[in-house]
Amino acid sequence: MRSVLRRHSAPRLERRWRRALSSLPSSSHADVIVVGGGHAGCEAATAAARLGARTLLVTQRTDTVGEMACNPSIGGVGKGHLVTEIDALGGIMGRCADEAGIHFRMLNRSKGPAVRGPRAQADRDLYKAAVQREIFGCENLSVVEASVDDLVVADGAVGGVRLAGGEVVRARAVVITAGTFLRGRVHLGRQSRPAGRYVRDGAWDEVEPPATALALTLEQLGLPIARLKTGTPPRLDGATIDWEHPSLEVQPSEESPAAFSFLHAQAALPLAPRLVDCYRATTNAATHAIVARSLHTLPVYETGGGAGVGVRYCPSLNTKVARFPERDSHVVWLEPEGLHTTTVYPNGIAGAFDVDVQQRIVRSIGGLERAELLRPGYDVEYDFVEPRCLRHTLEVRACAGLYLAGQIIGTTGYEEAASLGLHAGLNAALRCAGRAPFELGRGEAYLGVLVDDLVTRGTQEPYRMFTSRAEHRLLLRADNADERLTPRGAALGCVSAERVEVLHAKRRAIDEGRAALARLRLPAAVWAGHGFELQPHGNARSAEQVLAMPGATLAQVERVVHLERHKLHHRGAAAEDLADEPPAEPAEATEAAVADSGSVAAPLLVAPVARDSVEVAIKYSDYVERQEREVARLRRSQAVALPSDLDYGALAGLSCEEVEKLSRARPRTLEEAGRISGVTPASIIALLSHVRGKEGWRHDEGTGRKSRQKAARQALAQRAAEGER
Repeated sequence: MRSVLRRHSAPRLERRWRRALSSLPSSSHADVIVVGGGHAGCEAATAAARLGARTLLVTQRTDTVGEMACNPSIGGVGKGHLVTEIDALGGIMGRCADEAGIHFRMLNRSKGPAVRGPRAQADRDLYKAAVQREIFGCENLSVVEASVDDLVVADGAVGGVRLAGGEVVRARAVVITAGTFLRGRVHLGRQSRPAGRYVRDGAWDEVEPPATALALTLEQLGLPIARLKTGTPPRLDGATIDWEHPSLEVQPSEESPAAFSFLHAQAALPLAPRLVDCYRATTNAATHAIVARSLHTLPVYETGGGAGVGVRYCPSLNTKVARFPERDSHVVWLEPEGLHTTTVYPNGIAGAFDVDVQQRIVRSIGGLERAELLRPGYDVEYDFVEPRCLRHTLEVRACAGLYLAGQIIGTTGYEEAASLGLHAGLNAALRCAGRAPFELGRGEAYLGVLVDDLVTRGTQEPYRMFTSRAEHRLLLRADNADERLTPRGAALGCVSAERVEVLHAKRRAIDEGRAALARLRLPAAVWAGHGFELQPHGNARSAEQVLAMPGATLAQVERVVHLERHKLHHRGAAAEDLADEPPAEPAEATEAAVADSGSVAAPLLVAPVARDSVEVAIKYSDYVERQEREVARLRRSQAVALPSDLDYGALAGLSCEEVEKLSRARPRTLEEAGRISGVTPASIIALLSHVRGKEGWRHDEGTGRKSRQKAARQALAQRAAEGER
């Protein structure tokens, strides 16, 4: 942990850049304007610019572009999948996380491939510097330091923005990514003030002002607005932590970490100067007693009966203590914020108590008895727009050309915001070019799941992505995001030729790896002698067939092949004779022990870039094919469209609640209607009957038409019922 105990000045944006960006471009006109320089805004701006749109990013402070305002980490289960999808479409988050990563882990590595999620602890300053290099070096993108107070709207369409100084900048599309700034209010104990967040490198009480005027503008457009809250824990001085305390458990970074970006798949990480350790601490009974005695010092929020509406799956410490009274402790991760700072992020003890209470909570934890607070934790309450008023392109239904992305539509987390920003930026640029919109289905990407959940179901609390939200998650793995999405990006024109070539090289490696595994065969007795569950007198098996067996791994298969080749070499046989060898005696105990222990550095039969894809393709082929059939069946049901002007109030069999929800969500298909909470299977059948009776249902012509129609109705109703449960 000594690597985080040195103090150096953090790298900052060059002054000449800040001066150059502090005034408007001379034309005061753009194709796309992006409001906000956070994770959503940066992805939206660079995505639009990559498609050739003249893009203007407007931010209150250019020196905070790309700031990691809360946790200094990227990725995780579900979230890491989103980062790889952003990268596969040419986005910047994955590349920047790789450059700034100082601690890497693959979460759920011991579980199935669908739920493995890459995560990286990042150096805050390195990450921000990497993002700013991408922003300020991006062709077609200009940046201006200003506040947006109003939108220019005429005839139901956006035409630009009005800045706080009165200047009007015209544009054909506007993407708002206001984060927590939309009428934001920060809370620390019983004290609160208007602000979007506290400034990380300023005085401890310095804040960034909220976007109040813009919130009023959105209200005047008739958009449904509500309030949410989020919070961040205090920051600790690592020089005052007892890193040798017996209750602190070290968690080293993985030695061979996986990259987020497919462009870095062949690179040796870390790209940052070095890696650091994180540490696991725990709260205790004394901690919980302090929390229980200090609840009266917590803020009184504007919503939730004074308790606020916060993140369910990343709760504050006081929420965890109240929700799980039977728990003796809760985990706290001590995460260094960078290589050149002593600041430590204590992940797990958020709570906007008074400063003195926060200090007592921290010092009640083993190893932190003398820890000093560099900054107190705080909460921020802010406006968000209920996302069911959006199309699947993230365009506001009531205002053409206006797009919303990130926390402004109810999400939480850098990764959710960035992926939505990319989606909105692409569609804003496509609209300006008169091209068809870009949409992804639930079976194509987690981004498709995220957008669909938001615009069809809405959210009443900050939305966080999990793999469990995807119905076909075995198809939506982090390792195959490029195979799924880079061809789509190439068709749009938002990915580079280099990225396409990297994908082609990976596909070649996959084909070569599978061919090598299929070609190499050993007698069953040899495989059995190495511990694989085969009958010794059975037929010879290929490496591919053995890998498909339960419990077998690619590394184990490669070690066996390596050992057998080694024995052949010493007997003077050619390696090509491996498949023709007579049944051998079971491997010697020493060899088996070495192979089982994993200490043999066997040559790879499959290139590193292709290993995950090859292993999944061989071991889970039946499951993958089944999910592919399910996705195809769902796509066929999407052909049954609902009229955009359908008067749900005029249909018999729908309850008042269903009429209200269907009218608000405006589902495009029966499938979308079936996923809306509160819409019953009987109502789905009623909608189907209406569509058939009004327009005729020619989707399934040919023999057996009636039976297939009945089966489709039953399937739709069953999916709707499962969604309800």
